[in-house]
Amino acid sequence: MNTDERPLVLVWEVTQACELACEHCRAEATPQRHPDELTTSEGKALLDDARAFGDGQLVVLSGGDPLARPDLIELVEYGTEQGLKMTLTPSGTESLTDERVDALADAGLRRMALSLDGASPETHDAFRGEAGSFEATVRAARRARKRGLPLQINTTVCADTVGELPRIRELVADLGTVLWSVFFLVPVGRGAALDPLSPERAEEVMAWLADVSEDAPFGVKTTEAPHYRRVRAQRGDGSGRRGGITAGDGFAFVSHVGEVYPSGFLPEPAGNVRETSVVECYRDADLFERLRDSEELRGKCGACEFRELCGGSRSRAYAATGDPLGSDPLCPYVPEGYDGPIEGTA
Repeated sequence: MNTDERPLVLVWEVTQACELACEHCRAEATPQRHPDELTTSEGKALLDDARAFGDGQLVVLSGGDPLARPDLIELVEYGTEQGLKMTLTPSGTESLTDERVDALADAGLRRMALSLDGASPETHDAFRGEAGSFEATVRAARRARKRGLPLQINTTVCADTVGELPRIRELVADLGTVLWSVFFLVPVGRGAALDPLSPERAEEVMAWLADVSEDAPFGVKTTEAPHYRRVRAQRGDGSGRRGGITAGDGFAFVSHVGEVYPSGFLPEPAGNVRETSVVECYRDADLFERLRDSEELRGKCGACEFRELCGGSRSRAYAATGDPLGSDPLCPYVPEGYDGPIEGTA
């Protein structure tokens, strides 16, 4: 797929409302819905526009907690009718009932992504800020599997959660998951108060994930850690141009009020869907075009021989330096012969 023309993943943050108070929350969600959220009709217009990307465009409805919107089932059904691959990232709360899972499956949902940041109620619920979140998440995961709904598990990696990864891996397998998406913390929103991994520890975790991927009954991917592809290439099991996506290159994010960002973790707007088509923003906005051009990268990311394969986390570069084209401070790799600054811009 030509990522200059369409994203592999289009995320619409349908609301920032959520009952949870997760320690890493990018959106700094609150229980109340924003009065200026895209309306049902505006949301359907966005889905109409998304169809112009091409057949089978993947759309992720995220939040906050998407279940806070009473029109969620209607939106899933509408997107499905338009030929979009509709997926969902609900929060693990008591509102995620068997009846809700059934209704989403009946509406045509293609995949459900649930978050597990601990392998037990104690660790997960502490991170998520809500007692009962672990049990609600596991219950929904088992219901999704019963309904034949493919399940993805998302896990945030930071200093507080890294020790849980081996046990979470066992739970991911037990739940019949098709994909484990391991998110390496970007310090934005409430997540700015958490301790990220050191670059050296992150490298160790990526090597471990590569080992897991060799015999796991599920796929393994990283989020906001594209140098996992470099780690795999150095092991001899990955090659080619950009084996995944980065902010603005294969990925686009529409906020609850319609702003178009390269990523929810890179809150630099390139337009608003109330005024400009999301297709036009993605294809033609200067920020998106620059993010898709590896020659624009600066610092050691720009000098790296793996820049076409990896590209670094543009979101983390932005969070660390204010420059989305600067170096990703989580990557410890230094290109041979490079003698410039290790972090930041040139």
